[in-house]
Parts: sequence; structure tokens; C-alpha cells
Amino acid sequence: MQKKLPVFTLGVEEEYQIIDPITRDLRSHLSKIVDGAKVTLNEQVKAEMHQSVVEVGTMICNNVKEAKCEIKVLRSKIVELADKQGLVVGGAGTHPFSRWQDQPITDDPRYHHIVNELQDAARSNLIFGMHCHVGIENREIGLQLMNQATYFLPHIFALSTNSPFWEGRNTGYKSFRTKVFDKFPRTGLPEYFDSVQSYDNYLDTLVKTGCIDNPKKIWWDLRLHPFYNTIEFRITDMSLTVDEAMCIVAIIQAIVAKLYKLTISNTSFNIYRLALIKENKFRAARYGIDGKMIDFGLKEEVETKLLLHELLEFVDDVVDELGSRDEINYIHTILNEGTGADKQLRVFEQTHDLSKVVDMITSEFTRGL
Repeated sequence: MQKKLPVFTLGVEEEYQIIDPITRDLRSHLSKIVDGAKVTLNEQVKAEMHQSVVEVGTMICNNVKEAKCEIKVLRSKIVELADKQGLVVGGAGTHPFSRWQDQPITDDPRYHHIVNELQDAARSNLIFGMHCHVGIENREIGLQLMNQATYFLPHIFALSTNSPFWEGRNTGYKSFRTKVFDKFPRTGLPEYFDSVQSYDNYLDTLVKTGCIDNPKKIWWDLRLHPFYNTIEFRITDMSLTVDEAMCIVAIIQAIVAKLYKLTISNTSFNIYRLALIKENKFRAARYGIDGKMIDFGLKEEVETKLLLHELLEFVDDVVDELGSRDEINYIHTILNEGTGADKQLRVFEQTHDLSKVVDMITSEFTRGL
């Protein structure tokens, strides 16, 4: 009899743009949205480094459907509170034209410390992502899963691309957010570690030598969380809609579950060189789902959309047990209609007006609530 999968719990964090509906520029909400949300949502809503950003996080969810319900509530609540301030909310990896130089920093010792250390790299980090925590049984298994799941990060990333514009320019990238974030230290694809002990020794060395004051300042695209029994996927751009976000979350959870299933049956997934995976990450950032990535097994370029179909086949045998088939099937809509970046670019090609792009971002944010 086949062993039942453990419950791969989920925690999802999203970063929202707070926007002036007249100018369509990012606007400081003077912490009123966060303070208002804390009345009912407690610690689920937080201020971010820039005052025009609001971060939300779900509670620990047992499956994707629970996470989807929570994200719907969180999006609805922030929209409602923003409306009371005469503001609107949007979901994208960057704002199409807002300048970071014009955005005030939140008055908080933590952010003052980061800005003091990283200077303009921190001040210019006006970007918005989605992070997904997947609960794992223990950190040793979590580390093995992190090492193996790194291969799939460009695939997930390509699906999420939603930041083609930066400071009023079409960057030529489907995700420019990652290019902005690359200025930070300890970002990008995660290192390979052969044991939790070597991973913890690495964190301990950085803390003891004053490189970081706490282990959470490892900002990799995927990390074994230093405090929780989770692995945290951090590579994705903020999604336009709930359906897109939850499709990506479902795929992340399914990848972890499938790799776990292989690991406990002593069939671990191939570990590929980071230098190779970086090539696929660049292609995902540049072309989204419309380019090609490298199939390292075949040693040839393959259409990214074809690789995503292969990914669906790879995880298919765990999807029904996870109860996420409806959410994962939304990938076909993304592959047909394009990612958030493709939608932004289409609006701009039709209108040549970045304000109209912002209008699309804010209207899509509430779709499906």
C-alpha cells in the first residue's frame, strides 16, 4: 500500500502597491492601512520598507483552497481600507513608472538599519513579490528538498513574471524586479549544502562576523527558513490576480510533495550546477513563458511552455492527494493568455499610456474576490 503524503502546509505572503487613483503613482498610506487592518487581522498585515507598500500573510493553511480563501479576505480587506483613504491597490512586481527617489521610507529602526547598511541599493528596492512557505517534517529533509527544488525555480519564475516596466521605461524584461533585487547581497539562487549542520554553520558564521544581525537576512530565491520548519520560495513576482497567485502556490506545493515522494523512496532528483540553473533564470526573467530554457538532461533548448507541460506531468501523481487540481489547471489559462507581464505589455502596446497599465493592474487585483 502506498504511503500517504504528509500535510504540506502553506503560508503565503504578498506585497501590495498602494496607488493614488488620480495620478496613478505610488502613494504613502501613512501606516493608516496597516493600523486599520491590525484591528481585525492582527499580525497578518505589516508595513514594508517603503510607505507605499503593504505586506500581508496568511495563517498556516492545510491546503491551497484554505490559502486561496485567506488571500481573498486579505486582498478584500486592504482594498476596503485603501478606499477609505481615497486610494486603490495593485499587484505587480514593479510599478510601471513610479520613481523610488520619490517614495518615503517607513520610520522603523529595522528599515533605518537596512538603509544605513545598503544605502541606495535599499532605497531603490521598490519591488513587490510573493513568498510561499511550504511546511516540511524536519530541516534535514527540508534541506534535501531545497537542493532539489532549485532546478524548478526558473520554471515557477517564468509563470510569475509581472514587472516589465521600471521608472517609465519598457525594460525589455518580463521581470525586471529580480534585476533590481540583485543589488542586494545574499540574493539569487541558493547555495548547495550537504547537511543542515553545514547550512547552520554558514548562518552562524555570518552572524558572528557581523555580516548579518539575524539569519533572516539571507534573501535567496529559495531558503530553508532559519526559524520555522518550512522551505520558503521567494523568486516570484507579485501576481495580478488571486487565481494566478494560487496556481503558482499550488505548483510550488506539488513540486515539494513530488520531490519528497521521490526522496523517501530513495530516488532523489538530479542536482544541477547553479551556473546552469542561472542560465534558465536569466531566460525566465528576459522572456517569461515565451522563450526557451535549457533541458539539462537533453543538453538542448526547449520551449519554456513545453517544459511547463512536462512539469505538470512530473507532479501529476501528487496533485489529487493535495486537492489542488483546480488551482493547478489554471496554468493553462496563463499559458494561453500570458503572464502579468504579457498583459501589461499588451495594454501599453494598445494605448502607449502607462497610466492605463496601472488601471489594468488595479482592476485585475480585485478580479475573483
